Amino acid sequence: MKRRVVRAFIGVFGLGLLLSAWGFVIEPSRLVTTQATLALPGWPAPLSGFKVALVSDLHIGAPFVDADTIAAVRARIDAWQPDLVLIAGDVLVGHEPGAKAVAPVDAAAMLRGWSAPNGVWAVLGNHDWWVDGEGTTRALEAVGVRVLENEAVALETLRGRVWLAGLADAWTRKTDAARALSFVTDDAPALAFTHNPDVFPTLPARFSIVFAGHTHGGQVRLPLIGRPVVPSEYGQRYAAGLKVEDGRRLFVTTGVGTSVLPVRFGVPPEVALLTLVPLE
Repeated sequence: MKRRVVRAFIGVFGLGLLLSAWGFVIEPSRLVTTQATLALPGWPAPLSGFKVALVSDLHIGAPFVDADTIAAVRARIDAWQPDLVLIAGDVLVGHEPGAKAVAPVDAAAMLRGWSAPNGVWAVLGNHDWWVDGEGTTRALEAVGVRVLENEAVALETLRGRVWLAGLADAWTRKTDAARALSFVTDDAPALAFTHNPDVFPTLPARFSIVFAGHTHGGQVRLPLIGRPVVPSEYGQRYAAGLKVEDGRRLFVTTGVGTSVLPVRFGVPPEVALLTLVPLE
């Protein structure tokens, strides 16, 4: 009897160590590529196959996120050859155990040389503003990453015009979709990206799709339970992936870095490679 109890204890203890190693060491250091084809209502046929690389929550300086990590992210993007690269906020690190504060200019330097035919664009996230939003904006734009906040720009692609709207972070700024759309001067399709997906229910259907990050996919996803902690007023509703509500579309990437605790379980760091096609 005692031997069975001891063996059971050793088994449980060993399993606990294995799961801890996976969650705190192995999975946070992985990097997966998520490829998806997104069918959008009203998306023009000439723009079918338009490729968007989406990354978020780099949290440069967090455990497992250093220059080599950022280089690996770039390599995945470059190999796919997207038309457009979007960085959906939180370039800078949080305050979790093991994090190392990285100045905006040093974090931005790791993004120098990122490119795509229709540009590399960013919005800022809550951590960027908590540290130094204006400094982060200057640093990113100095290395060729254009930052948008409640504004839209026209992308003149070889297959037609696409509007790109960048919306301000909901936690630290005021998200103003109406102001962003005031820059749009014709009926060409409009894409939007923002840091926090919680603004999605309030956004107009004028946007073909909205891209976001912030949630990290909860960082932990357990069998049967799901994602116990998601930094969202909507719980797991906008935690990750494609969401379709009332015909409108949102895609949330689970991000690259970690926040609060340097743990990921069932939600590895992600580079999202998204192909836009018309809804048939």
